[in-house]
Amino acid sequence: MFGMPTPNTLLDVIQAAPAGRTAILLPEGGIRVTYESLRNQVRDMADALASLGIQKGDRISTVLPNGLPAIVSFLAASMAGTAAPLNPGYREEEFRFYFEDTNAKLVLCPAEGAEQARRAAAALGIPARSLEMDAAGVVRIVDAPGGKAASAPSPDDVALVLHTSGSTGRPKRVPIRHRNIAASVSNIVAHYSLTREDTALCVMPLFHVHGLVASTLSTLYSGGTVVAPAKFNPLSFWRTVRDAGVTWYSAVPTIHGILLSRAGEERPAGAEGLRFIRSCSAALPPEMMERMERVFGAPVLEAYGMTEASHQMASNPRPPAARKPGSVGPGTGIKISIMDEAGNHLPAGARGEVVIQGPNVVSGYENNPEANAKSFTDGWFRTGDQGFLDADGYLALTGRIKELINRGGEKIGPREIDEVLLSHPAVGEAVAFGVPHPTWGEEVAAAVVLKEPAAEADILAFCKQRLADFKCPKKLYIIGAIPRTATGKIQRGEVARTLTA
Repeated sequence: MFGMPTPNTLLDVIQAAPAGRTAILLPEGGIRVTYESLRNQVRDMADALASLGIQKGDRISTVLPNGLPAIVSFLAASMAGTAAPLNPGYREEEFRFYFEDTNAKLVLCPAEGAEQARRAAAALGIPARSLEMDAAGVVRIVDAPGGKAASAPSPDDVALVLHTSGSTGRPKRVPIRHRNIAASVSNIVAHYSLTREDTALCVMPLFHVHGLVASTLSTLYSGGTVVAPAKFNPLSFWRTVRDAGVTWYSAVPTIHGILLSRAGEERPAGAEGLRFIRSCSAALPPEMMERMERVFGAPVLEAYGMTEASHQMASNPRPPAARKPGSVGPGTGIKISIMDEAGNHLPAGARGEVVIQGPNVVSGYENNPEANAKSFTDGWFRTGDQGFLDADGYLALTGRIKELINRGGEKIGPREIDEVLLSHPAVGEAVAFGVPHPTWGEEVAAAVVLKEPAAEADILAFCKQRLADFKCPKKLYIIGAIPRTATGKIQRGEVARTLTA
């Protein structure tokens, strides 16, 4: 890299690169935005927000598709106040919940569209402002006043507030400070040896830490170029990779699977320029990893991230170091341990709850003392994930603790069953879950999406050859699609509730 100082705030993250280098490339219009232009746009918008009355700590909700307006507004909001990006696909009722829950002072929307967000903001008396982008790739708040300058952020200021996915209850607010994100970005750049010669393709949404921190901020801190299409398009993906000289991309297994299904067994043109492919935010089946490496011809590095850790906690390393299928690798700049329910640290090979410590980990949920008491033990954050560390310190995840199936006292990790089902040639997607049982308490069931016709009995027989009897699904649902969050996580509880209702 180039002797960069360790960042403390997001301002430091975008200050490191030379002014004339390309920071953002918008493939739809071929617009290139230099680091100098990006820094000026962020400063000008932060000043405009200050002139609109935004102060430190005020929440600014953004409802924007991927692209330059989402990046500039996120950075500006994090400096003038606190950014609170939201999924543009929410309905009015959902927007009302998130605006109220974060106490949003302002909503930023695209010039056209976002009617549901605008209606929700109007109902709550929150001003909504439009963003516009000119042909040169300069983003502004329409009719923004001037007159005030935003003060520079401090490391302890809250840069970003996000919500947990709420799959097991009411979403919790996660306040992420500048220093948390700066530490995470620094860890990612160091782990993947990112440099100003790297070009990352951002296909993950910019209202979540995967797209924001891994694909965008880490690339900007390295001085490289972020290619930011408005959305993931499998038809133009490899053309964009080739034309933009993309050297890596990060995505969820759902996206990798779509790209694989289109490629068949032929390496796509453009893939030869990839240094590595990163997978995160959902479990990557070992069979998919093997096929990706064979077809795309680049090492596939599975990583482990979560909102409360400002994204990355662990990742498989680049060659020549070992990358292990089914593992998310060793910790990246943070400590990882395995803990039992009583708070004891367990030895290598023992299963328990994954706990973490590090400068990228948030200090607690916002206004939620009950969740904080449950989530922190002796300074370690309890992730809610079950797993184990091998002798080399590589972490393997075996499931969410709340999703473990309790069959007569035998705790079963559903991901193990998922992987067996996914190894069946006819199964494209799979999710195992527990259903109520009068004798065992819970019994194992599973839902699958088929790639080709197959009988339920044949798939269950396939499982019996590969799993102990108590782990085998006793009921199989064949469905058209598996519900997932916007970032590709399987909603296991939602599948179970829907199919057993």
